[in-house]
Amino acid sequence: MAASSADAAGAVGRARFLADAAARGLDVEIVERLAARSLEEAAGILGITPADIVKSLVVKHKDGSFLFALIPGDRQISWPKLRGLVGVNKLSLPPADVALEATGYERGTITPLGSTRQWPVYADRTITGKRISMGAGEHGYSAFVDADALTAALDAVVADISDPNPSR
Repeated sequence: MAASSADAAGAVGRARFLADAAARGLDVEIVERLAARSLEEAAGILGITPADIVKSLVVKHKDGSFLFALIPGDRQISWPKLRGLVGVNKLSLPPADVALEATGYERGTITPLGSTRQWPVYADRTITGKRISMGAGEHGYSAFVDADALTAALDAVVADISDPNPSR
Protein backbone atom coordinates (compact mmCIF):
# COMPACT_ATOMS: atom_id res chain seq x y z
CA MET A 1 0.00 0.00 0.00
CA ALA A 2 1.41 3.41 -0.91
CA ALA A 3 2.09 5.83 1.92
CA SER A 4 -0.74 8.14 0.88
CA SER A 5 -3.33 5.36 0.79
CA ALA A 6 -2.04 3.96 4.10
CA ASP A 7 -2.27 7.44 5.63
CA ALA A 8 -5.82 7.82 4.30
CA ALA A 9 -6.85 4.41 5.65
CA GLY A 10 -5.41 5.32 9.06
CA ALA A 11 -7.24 8.64 9.14
CA VAL A 12 -10.47 6.79 8.34
CA GLY A 13 -9.76 4.35 11.20
CA ARG A 14 -9.16 7.18 13.66
CA ALA A 15 -12.36 8.89 12.47
CA ARG A 16 -14.31 5.63 13.02
CA PHE A 17 -12.79 5.36 16.50
CA LEU A 18 -13.77 8.93 17.41
CA ALA A 19 -17.28 8.62 15.95
CA ASP A 20 -17.98 5.41 17.88
CA ALA A 21 -16.59 6.88 21.12
CA ALA A 22 -18.83 9.95 20.67
CA ALA A 23 -21.88 7.80 19.90
CA ARG A 24 -21.27 5.88 23.14
CA GLY A 25 -20.78 9.08 25.15
CA LEU A 26 -17.15 8.24 25.91
CA ASP A 27 -14.72 11.02 26.67
CA VAL A 28 -11.48 10.13 24.86
CA GLU A 29 -8.28 12.08 24.39
CA ILE A 30 -6.27 11.37 21.24
CA VAL A 31 -2.54 12.11 21.28
CA GLU A 32 -0.10 11.92 18.42
CA ARG A 33 3.04 10.05 19.40
CA LEU A 34 6.35 8.91 18.01
CA ALA A 35 6.79 5.32 16.85
CA ALA A 36 8.12 3.03 19.57
CA ARG A 37 10.21 -0.12 19.31
CA SER A 38 8.84 -1.64 22.52
CA LEU A 39 6.02 -1.40 25.01
CA GLU A 40 8.37 0.17 27.54
CA GLU A 41 9.46 2.79 25.01
CA ALA A 42 5.82 3.56 24.12
CA ALA A 43 4.97 3.96 27.81
CA GLY A 44 7.92 6.31 28.25
CA ILE A 45 6.85 8.42 25.27
CA LEU A 46 3.34 8.67 26.72
CA GLY A 47 4.55 9.28 30.28
CA ILE A 48 2.75 6.25 31.73
CA THR A 49 3.61 2.73 32.89
CA PRO A 50 3.39 -0.34 30.61
CA ALA A 51 0.44 -1.54 32.74
CA ASP A 52 -1.52 1.54 31.65
CA ILE A 53 -1.25 0.63 27.95
CA VAL A 54 -4.05 -1.77 27.11
CA LYS A 55 -3.62 -4.11 24.17
CA SER A 56 -6.80 -4.80 22.17
CA LEU A 57 -6.33 -8.37 20.96
CA VAL A 58 -8.59 -9.86 18.31
CA VAL A 59 -9.25 -13.47 19.19
CA LYS A 60 -10.76 -16.01 16.79
CA HIS A 61 -13.42 -18.35 18.13
CA LYS A 62 -13.50 -21.90 16.78
CA ASP A 63 -16.89 -21.12 15.15
CA GLY A 64 -15.23 -18.45 12.98
CA SER A 65 -16.49 -15.45 14.97
CA PHE A 66 -14.22 -13.15 16.94
CA LEU A 67 -13.96 -11.36 20.26
CA PHE A 68 -11.79 -8.62 21.69
CA ALA A 69 -9.59 -9.22 24.73
CA LEU A 70 -8.34 -6.08 26.50
CA ILE A 71 -5.09 -6.93 28.27
CA PRO A 72 -2.72 -4.60 30.18
CA GLY A 73 0.64 -4.18 28.49
CA ASP A 74 2.58 -5.75 31.34
CA ARG A 75 0.47 -8.91 31.28
CA GLN A 76 -0.33 -11.65 28.79
CA ILE A 77 -3.58 -13.30 27.81
CA SER A 78 -4.39 -16.42 29.83
CA TRP A 79 -5.79 -18.83 27.26
CA PRO A 80 -7.18 -21.29 29.87
CA LYS A 81 -8.98 -18.49 31.74
CA LEU A 82 -10.41 -16.92 28.58
CA ARG A 83 -11.49 -20.28 27.12
CA GLY A 84 -13.20 -21.15 30.40
CA LEU A 85 -15.00 -17.82 30.50
CA VAL A 86 -16.14 -18.07 26.87
CA GLY A 87 -17.02 -21.75 27.32
CA VAL A 88 -14.95 -23.17 24.48
CA ASN A 89 -11.91 -25.39 24.16
CA LYS A 90 -10.22 -23.49 21.33
CA LEU A 91 -9.42 -19.81 20.76
CA SER A 92 -6.55 -18.37 18.72
CA LEU A 93 -4.91 -15.16 17.54
CA PRO A 94 -5.62 -14.82 13.81
CA PRO A 95 -3.06 -13.73 11.23
CA ALA A 96 -2.78 -9.97 10.64
CA ASP A 97 -4.85 -10.05 7.43
CA VAL A 98 -7.69 -11.90 9.16
CA ALA A 99 -7.62 -9.45 12.10
CA LEU A 100 -7.80 -6.56 9.60
CA GLU A 101 -10.76 -8.15 7.83
CA ALA A 102 -12.53 -8.79 11.16
CA THR A 103 -12.07 -5.25 12.55
CA GLY A 104 -11.06 -2.86 9.77
CA TYR A 105 -7.91 -2.07 11.75
CA GLU A 106 -4.27 -3.03 11.19
CA ARG A 107 -2.33 -4.61 14.03
CA GLY A 108 -0.99 -1.92 16.31
CA THR A 109 -4.12 0.21 15.80
CA ILE A 110 -6.83 -2.30 16.78
CA THR A 111 -9.55 -1.20 19.17
CA PRO A 112 -13.13 -2.34 19.76
CA LEU A 113 -14.25 1.27 19.24
CA GLY A 114 -15.10 1.80 15.60
CA SER A 115 -14.46 -1.78 14.60
CA THR A 116 -16.21 -2.54 11.31
CA ARG A 117 -17.91 -5.43 13.11
CA GLN A 118 -19.03 -5.34 16.72
CA TRP A 119 -17.61 -8.33 18.56
CA PRO A 120 -17.99 -9.23 22.24
CA VAL A 121 -15.42 -7.58 24.50
CA TYR A 122 -13.66 -9.22 27.43
CA ALA A 123 -11.54 -6.94 29.62
CA ASP A 124 -9.01 -8.03 32.18
CA ARG A 125 -10.08 -6.92 35.65
CA THR A 126 -6.70 -5.30 36.34
CA ILE A 127 -7.54 -2.38 34.03
CA THR A 128 -10.46 -1.22 36.16
CA GLY A 129 -10.28 2.03 38.08
CA LYS A 130 -7.59 3.50 35.82
CA ARG A 131 -7.11 5.92 32.97
CA ILE A 132 -5.66 3.79 30.20
CA SER A 133 -4.07 4.24 26.82
CA MET A 134 -5.14 2.15 23.85
CA GLY A 135 -5.02 2.05 20.07
CA ALA A 136 -6.90 4.83 18.32
CA GLY A 137 -7.39 3.25 14.90
CA GLU A 138 -4.30 4.79 13.28
CA HIS A 139 -0.56 4.28 13.61
CA GLY A 140 1.12 7.15 15.46
CA TYR A 141 -1.86 7.91 17.69
CA SER A 142 -2.95 6.71 21.10
CA ALA A 143 -6.19 7.28 22.95
CA PHE A 144 -6.62 7.88 26.65
CA VAL A 145 -9.91 6.84 28.25
CA ASP A 146 -11.32 5.93 31.66
CA ALA A 147 -11.27 2.12 31.72
CA ASP A 148 -14.50 1.82 33.72
CA ALA A 149 -16.36 4.10 31.30
CA LEU A 150 -14.91 2.13 28.38
CA THR A 151 -15.93 -1.28 29.70
CA ALA A 152 -19.42 0.01 30.52
CA ALA A 153 -19.84 1.61 27.08
CA LEU A 154 -18.73 -1.60 25.36
CA ASP A 155 -20.83 -3.81 27.67
CA ALA A 156 -17.61 -5.72 28.27
CA VAL A 157 -17.27 -8.78 30.43
CA VAL A 158 -14.71 -7.81 33.08
CA ALA A 159 -12.91 -10.82 34.49
CA ASP A 160 -9.53 -12.35 35.29
CA ILE A 161 -8.27 -13.23 31.77
CA SER A 162 -4.55 -12.50 32.07
CA ASP A 163 -1.39 -13.68 33.75
CA PRO A 164 1.78 -11.79 34.62
CA ASN A 165 4.12 -11.64 31.65
CA PRO A 166 7.33 -13.41 32.75
CA SER A 167 9.41 -11.40 30.26
CA ARG A 168 8.44 -8.06 31.86
